[in-house]
Amino acid sequence: MIRRSAVSLLLGSSAIWGLSSINQAYAASASDAQILALQHEMQEMRREMSGQISVLRQRLVRAEAHNTPAANAAQARRVAASKGQSLPDSYAQDIHIGGDSGMGGNLGSVMQKADLGTPPSDRGVSSSWASFRAANEKEEAVHMGGMMIGFPGGRPTISSEDGMYAMSIGLAFHEDIGGFMGMSPRRGETRGDFSSLTENARRLRIPISFRYKDWIANITPDFGNGSADGSTTLYEANVNYAGFHNTILTAGYFQPRVTEEDSESSNEFEMMERPAITDIVRNIAAGDARMSIGGLHYDKRWWIAGYLTGQSYGARNGTGVTDSQTGATFRVAGRPYMSKDIDVHVGLSAISAFKVAEKSNGRSYAFAEGPEVNLTTTKFLNQTVGNVGSIWSAGPELGFRWKRLVLKGEYYHIGVTRGDNTGGNVGNQQSVNFSGYYGAANYTLFGKGRSYNIKEGAFAAPGVDHVFDPLHGYWGALELSARYSVADLNSGLNTAGAVRGGQQTVWSAGLNWYPNRHFRFMLDFNHIIVSRNSQLYDLVGRDGNSVAGRIHAAF
Repeated sequence: MIRRSAVSLLLGSSAIWGLSSINQAYAASASDAQILALQHEMQEMRREMSGQISVLRQRLVRAEAHNTPAANAAQARRVAASKGQSLPDSYAQDIHIGGDSGMGGNLGSVMQKADLGTPPSDRGVSSSWASFRAANEKEEAVHMGGMMIGFPGGRPTISSEDGMYAMSIGLAFHEDIGGFMGMSPRRGETRGDFSSLTENARRLRIPISFRYKDWIANITPDFGNGSADGSTTLYEANVNYAGFHNTILTAGYFQPRVTEEDSESSNEFEMMERPAITDIVRNIAAGDARMSIGGLHYDKRWWIAGYLTGQSYGARNGTGVTDSQTGATFRVAGRPYMSKDIDVHVGLSAISAFKVAEKSNGRSYAFAEGPEVNLTTTKFLNQTVGNVGSIWSAGPELGFRWKRLVLKGEYYHIGVTRGDNTGGNVGNQQSVNFSGYYGAANYTLFGKGRSYNIKEGAFAAPGVDHVFDPLHGYWGALELSARYSVADLNSGLNTAGAVRGGQQTVWSAGLNWYPNRHFRFMLDFNHIIVSRNSQLYDLVGRDGNSVAGRIHAAF
């Protein structure tokens, strides 16, 4: 019936256009006033019929959408939620879009139904056109004159009815506050940057994505980069093609995915910061805003990615670089066993700087990392290695989920070859070897437990079945995390070419509360133990504690 009405209106509109042509021919003999009146009347009729056609077209799209299996399943979830029942386990899908579903409705209803699920990513959009349309089917959207306004994946998005054109804008807001205890220097040491109470804008990212079909451009400035707020930089600026099945090809400034922790969005971290060894490894030839060309592919049981990489954004700005770095990353992960209650994760990551950047003093590389809380500019682990030929790192990943419990860990070895090491070791030109590892445990006390995200090949954040509403007994989601982390930048200590960058051990515990998918409050405690190195603030070793909290918003 809707189709016949639309066809009739279209035929009627065509007839009016024909009548307009006849009237224009008649205008030569009619009075100007009559012609103007008739033209005005026809224009009004055309506007009215165009409006009716648009309304019928939207009704047709909605009627067809509601007959899909996804829409029917979505309606069942909405009914369950309206009755105060828990959403089914299928709610937190492997692709981890989350949220309620449906078409039509008003903007207030759309926003209310978009606040369930897992947090949005801190990155730009990279989904295919088909996935984008499916996400819009799962989420409610407002249809306005051939456009849709909605929140697919929890991110404000404006798109055409068919999803061919779209623009979305997001937010990753991480504000940290806390301090250090028991970090007083020992005799002969300088104090270092260890305030008892301080604040830091850790991340203030605004991901902006533009889509034309399967082509996506992402631009994400970061106004809170690093451990000392006030610096502004670029997190990403890249072009992606997602037209191949479960595949994303990327070129531009990007964060190449390497290691399990680095593949997760920062909005999904168990603790406020990554383990020290993960940051050290990823910064060799990956990290934020690294010039990259490559891609990733994923499926239910496996994930693979590889990128050729160059310099980081801003690396040539006033640094005296005369020859840029080149490198590559590779990661493969699998899920050999999966069920409703169990996920087993295994993986391997590798990264290499084939050629490190050259400056006036030659090719050197500075390994440096803080105490796993970004409220200090002091790096306990700190060692510059000179005359570097290449740097590489590789190691395994292991993970296990049983219901609400997630266990995971990684180990990495780092090798540094020297530029003029042509055979045997000569003095301080011998190869350098570092290592590190971590083990972590996470348990979701209430809310939907962490699940496996096949698009990242990693574990996603908890989901919120019911937003914070204490009057009705709903408290969002709460999880407890713990981690043991070791990073060792000492090499050949009993040889002539000894490198003493220090060894750092961190015991961590944390509590994360999600009142809804968009907001999170984190509280972390770290106990830090560091062996001595050559820095003035760590001549004989240090130990101490930190307590820090984070206010986190994600769209």
